[in-house]
Amino acid sequence: MLLLHPQHCFFSAHILLLFLPFALFTAASPFPNSSVHFYAHPDPDSVAREVQSQVASSHRRALLAAGDKDQCLTGNPIDDCWNCSGTDWRQDRQRLADCGIGFGRDAMGGKGGPIYVVTDPSDRDPVNPAPGTLRYGAIQEGPLWITFSRDMTIRLNEELMVNSFKTIDGRGAAVHIAGGACITLQYVSNIIIHNVHIHDCVSAGEANVRSSPTHYGWRTRSDGDGISIYGGRKIWVDHCALSHCADGLIDAIMGSTGITISNSHFSHHDDVMLLGHSDDYLPDSGMQVTIAFNRFGEELVQRMPRCRRGYFHVVNNDFTSWEMYAIGGSANPTVNSQGNRYIAPANPNAKEASKAHSFFCLIKRKCTQPA
Repeated sequence: MLLLHPQHCFFSAHILLLFLPFALFTAASPFPNSSVHFYAHPDPDSVAREVQSQVASSHRRALLAAGDKDQCLTGNPIDDCWNCSGTDWRQDRQRLADCGIGFGRDAMGGKGGPIYVVTDPSDRDPVNPAPGTLRYGAIQEGPLWITFSRDMTIRLNEELMVNSFKTIDGRGAAVHIAGGACITLQYVSNIIIHNVHIHDCVSAGEANVRSSPTHYGWRTRSDGDGISIYGGRKIWVDHCALSHCADGLIDAIMGSTGITISNSHFSHHDDVMLLGHSDDYLPDSGMQVTIAFNRFGEELVQRMPRCRRGYFHVVNNDFTSWEMYAIGGSANPTVNSQGNRYIAPANPNAKEASKAHSFFCLIKRKCTQPA
């Protein structure tokens, strides 16, 4: 069962929102607290232009096919790629890995690997997970495409440490990760998380947790994020629903880059999305994130997202409400905001769609702090 999302349109307005100063460290950087980043795309504007082109092309194809009663094109380039390819996605699940856009487009997930089916929603032993559980599949080495045998709610006793080259594919079932610890992507790459409900996540830790078949280690107290990305790259989160977590719904820090967050629904939360560890952590200067076709919905307060350093393409999202502000930034980020819809709250003191936590400007180039 696929998550339902609002109709997405491509708007002609092109707005570049830029913010500024406050200043960072990571595995992706060769020097401590250096802004040099091995994995950052050298021309992020070209990635943003490619997304624009893909959206425009999909929109045109959908309009041309509108008279065909059997056509399934929506104008969304991601969904049209995997759901309208002429084959049944159930027989060709791994096609999804070819459908990413933006900075996370190279996330292959478990493509080329076997299908692993989660049959057991339990999480009794985070050090020695049982075959059939989500944790057992997530920690394996090599590519693995994880699916689910039926609807299930998984309450994790400790953080789910996902190993590289994994897809968590909830299509065909209603899969909830809820009421316990949630997902951590720490120093891993090539992860796809698709069509999963993640909510009511809590802090966990002070326990041993396995991260691979050959390693487990002591985990300190976690923040309680829905999805925590820590020094990760080539990450794609698509068609997920996130709400009610102890800290952020999605946080990406410590030099993470090559991330796309798309087609997802965020609701009922305060600090929605933090992108960047701190203002003085230089390696986050190489953070590059695409945020596309999402709905920022009911009872959200702020950080949709909150950006530090880096380059952030926020395109064709639906911001239906907020209590403080929608997009915030500091430490000289570039926020390329295009084709978004903002519906401001009734509160006259909370109508800011964007908030600069230092200096803010609205021009089509990176800002420099005024004298």
